[in-house]
Amino acid sequence: MRLHLLQVGYGDDEPIAARRDRVAALVAAQEGADLVVLPELWAHGGFASATWAERAEALDGPTARAMADAARACGAVVHAGSLVERDGDALHNTSLLLGPDGALLARYRKVHRFGHGRGESEVMTPGEEVVVVDAPLPGGSAAAPGPLVGRGLPVGLATCYDLRFPELFRALVDRGARLVVVPAAWPAARAEHWRLLVRARALEDQVLLAACGTAGTHARTPMAGASAVVGPDGAVLAEAGEAEEVLVVDVDPGVVDAARAAFPVLADRRL
Repeated sequence: MRLHLLQVGYGDDEPIAARRDRVAALVAAQEGADLVVLPELWAHGGFASATWAERAEALDGPTARAMADAARACGAVVHAGSLVERDGDALHNTSLLLGPDGALLARYRKVHRFGHGRGESEVMTPGEEVVVVDAPLPGGSAAAPGPLVGRGLPVGLATCYDLRFPELFRALVDRGARLVVVPAAWPAARAEHWRLLVRARALEDQVLLAACGTAGTHARTPMAGASAVVGPDGAVLAEAGEAEEVLVVDVDPGVVDAARAAFPVLADRRL
């Protein structure tokens, strides 16, 4: 299975419409990818909380439509990162997983909001659902059955700050996840936390983890970059630098079941 992580870089001087068009063209150009992954809030600004309300969109808004068109163009499953979703009076940090035909496979509203009473935690409404979806990706037939698993590769969804809450990832595993996708807008000031946490979550849950971060500086916040794909043994299979980059990684989903069979730590759980 070939993963393309699009570590989008941007600054405050790039208009949203221009960035949307630029990124959609980049996604459409990802020939040969099975799964394309974008970062958190790449269109609306990961730290631009003061403008989220005015920039928010419905799930059939321009960002979602552009990403659906791009998915059809490249013929891959596309994790469109996340956008600021408006649902009535509520705002959500919402991730979209799209099929190669542009159809919506899953929506995940970020459960854990960052900000400690400010920013996201003040503006956004938290999600309530743990989301695992069978995605039409290579390697799905090797997955063991789980509560929400029928066919395809079981993919769990999480976003950025969720990495600090291992109970969410264990819930994804309990629902059958073999691959977990984590879009993020992670600041450079805590880059080492990011590197530690993506490895820890992959290792302790014996999953493949694809974590796509943001590059550049926006809302006066330098971003970490460092997008990575991590194996179920905690080994970093590939990592991006700090600048905008397309990280291309070939992975075998079968390594998840192999790791769990060789070292069946999950079978020893008591809580």
